[in-house]
Amino acid sequence: MRLLAFIFLLLTTLSSTAQTKSAFVSGKVIDENEDPIAGVSIIILGKQNGIVSSDSGTYRIQVPAEKAFALVFSHSDFLSVQKNFFLSDGEEEQLTVKLNRIGKTLETVVISNQKQREETGLVKINPKNAISLPSATGGVEGLIKILVGSNNELTSQYSVRGGNYDENLIYVNDFEIYRPYLVRNGQQEGLSFINPELVKNINFYTGGFQARYGDKISSVLDIQYKKPVSFGGSAYVSALEQGLHLEGTSKNKKLSWLFGVRSKTNKNLLSSQETKGNYVPSASDLQAFLTYKISQKTELQLLGIISGSKFYFQPQSAQKSSAVFSPLFTADVGLDIFFDGQEKDNYNSNLIGISLLQNVTDRVHLKWMASRYGDNENENFDITGAYLFGERSFDKTKPDFGQITNPLGAGVFQNYARNQLNIQAYNISHKGSYNLGKHFLQWGAGVDHTIISDRLNEWEFQDSAGYSLPFNPNQLNLNNVLKSHTDLTIDKYSGYLQDNIRLSKGVTDVTLQAGIRFNYNSLNGEFLVSPRGQISYKPNWKRDIIFKASAGVYDQPPFYREMRRYDGTVNTALKSQKSVQFVTGFDYNLSHGDRPMRITTEAYYKSLTDVDPYDIDNVRIQYFGENNARAYAAGIETRLYTELVKDAESWFSIGISRTKEKINNDYYYNYQNAAGETITAQSTDQVVADSVRTEVGWIRRPSDRLLTMGLFLQDYLSTNKNFKVHLNMIYGSNMTYNIPNNPKYRNALIIDPYIRVDVGFSALLLSEKALRRSHSPFRSFENIWASLEVFNIIDRANVISYQLVKDFANDTFSIPNRLTPRLINFKLLARF
Repeated sequence: MRLLAFIFLLLTTLSSTAQTKSAFVSGKVIDENEDPIAGVSIIILGKQNGIVSSDSGTYRIQVPAEKAFALVFSHSDFLSVQKNFFLSDGEEEQLTVKLNRIGKTLETVVISNQKQREETGLVKINPKNAISLPSATGGVEGLIKILVGSNNELTSQYSVRGGNYDENLIYVNDFEIYRPYLVRNGQQEGLSFINPELVKNINFYTGGFQARYGDKISSVLDIQYKKPVSFGGSAYVSALEQGLHLEGTSKNKKLSWLFGVRSKTNKNLLSSQETKGNYVPSASDLQAFLTYKISQKTELQLLGIISGSKFYFQPQSAQKSSAVFSPLFTADVGLDIFFDGQEKDNYNSNLIGISLLQNVTDRVHLKWMASRYGDNENENFDITGAYLFGERSFDKTKPDFGQITNPLGAGVFQNYARNQLNIQAYNISHKGSYNLGKHFLQWGAGVDHTIISDRLNEWEFQDSAGYSLPFNPNQLNLNNVLKSHTDLTIDKYSGYLQDNIRLSKGVTDVTLQAGIRFNYNSLNGEFLVSPRGQISYKPNWKRDIIFKASAGVYDQPPFYREMRRYDGTVNTALKSQKSVQFVTGFDYNLSHGDRPMRITTEAYYKSLTDVDPYDIDNVRIQYFGENNARAYAAGIETRLYTELVKDAESWFSIGISRTKEKINNDYYYNYQNAAGETITAQSTDQVVADSVRTEVGWIRRPSDRLLTMGLFLQDYLSTNKNFKVHLNMIYGSNMTYNIPNNPKYRNALIIDPYIRVDVGFSALLLSEKALRRSHSPFRSFENIWASLEVFNIIDRANVISYQLVKDFANDTFSIPNRLTPRLINFKLLARF
């Protein structure tokens, strides 16, 4: 009996010990939009029984401990996911699992959401690509520039369908974002306003957008930041930029928080440019997005952004070269400049926005918003340059290689500025929606109060061959003087109403969107009404194709930059630039073998009136400050989205366009001698006997570019997905550059085509979190990536602008200002 009792006790103890060797895995299952998924089957690989996620997507399952196992998450509408684990006895692993919908493995390749495909001009962008993109600027705008083209890798600005940088709307969580105003070139820019690590959704409209979007005439970038469902974060460091982001929720899930901090310096990038000196650029920002669920139907949101950038530059010297071709001679000319002085610029901005969201019923949703945007900019420089201009020797066998051997001109210039700009913009707005089934009504109204204070003190002195320009023997004249004090207060009232109508659904799908927008500007007393409409048609074909078209009126009320003339005065009576736009195209989903493909094509035409002409120098836009021109833009764009390898999206974009303008009363005179010949610099008879007035007519606009192409490509080793390659390529045909104060040769200089190729090589250093033991120092990390990026791998010397120099004979030469050469960057990214 004692032996039987001992055996029974031993077996009971062993059984009890075995039962304690267990662990738990718990968390939440979400989709691509971070919404919870109910009814997800969760089983241990090799077992028959398991659990399903709750209506809120949560789960908790008991699993074996001290042994490797796998959980399989499956749902009929989503792709299955397998997660591997190795847990200690009694340990509980928290894990949020994201499932991708079947047929939507890559969001931008094949879009199954038909509403998104029906909208004209809409381009869905995957925010994950903004993080992995090898680019000098990077971020969301780096992806956009691949789609629409670019001519400057140092700026986050972009132009769309013949427009300029000021014609693009940017929203973050429905709050409008502004760009710096005093920035003259890309090297002065700091961080992009958008932190890609915080982004959940990106909608980019290239034109033909709906009435619910504001009063600009080119494009809309609509950004939505994430609402976290669990704790997480990321950190990255590179030679150019560093960043950290954290996210999480409270225990009761009512409060969610999202924080991001970044720092950037372009010193390594700028130090390789033609102008040598001491570059000290720096930029940093802090962003936060908080949400608090007051009740099941009411939510409070707070968005805060603080951004600052400084640019200090002490130039020393510059060596620039160019080839000159003419009927009389061909030469390699150079410009050597020796500097004295410095530049100190500061750009600081901040945004605070609060929103109250109300889900009154399942059909009625309301949003109330209030925000304040502040911008404080200071531009200070006093730089003197002494230059020698002439033919440069490029014969490496001679001792004078690289030197100017035949001087053609010499002189001195001085640039001085003490400019200050302060902007405060207050906004109160409301928007709502009402779902009536076949009708989906949307409305909104807002009031903007803007205070602008500008102090402009800027002058330029030029001395060529010992004579100050403009030459006056009796006094010293400055070449250009700008002095003004401006204080403005502007009130704007705007609103919209639109209806999205499902006309038919079944054999064929037809949708119609009709809306109207109004805007009133207190400064110029202008009241504008802008009707807009879209229609889409999906025929009952075997092919998955949607045809769509839109037409509408798009007006752009002037902000401060558009009102400031070349001489520094401000035209407060300036009217809005107005446009009528037409867009038509199709969206085609198809497949090639087992790989998804998508082709989108759109043709567009814009007719613009009351145009305020402008010139672009690098990124600085200078307006005429008058509504004295007409313009048009027309073109066609095609984009192909696909997978060169499975689960790695790529795309190719190509656009052909033309944009021209006609300025009122724009003319010049051709002078003739007694023989009736037009007098030129080479004419022997320079005596004017007659003149002929010539109307300039239609000319290319500064943003005109006939052909643009962009390629974004992802690839990985066929034997190992942990080694990836990202490549982006941009090509843009030639652009124009203006010769100041010369109607005959306005926009006559040509900037060569822009070609840029950046490539990044990435390796996954750490993954499979569940296989790490609880005492591992990397236990909390999801993954760690290391990347080697090569910017401008073809080392092309792209041109951004020209410097105009006069020789001893008073002839003007254009010397190109070039962008950055090849540069290598290393980046380390960790997620936890």
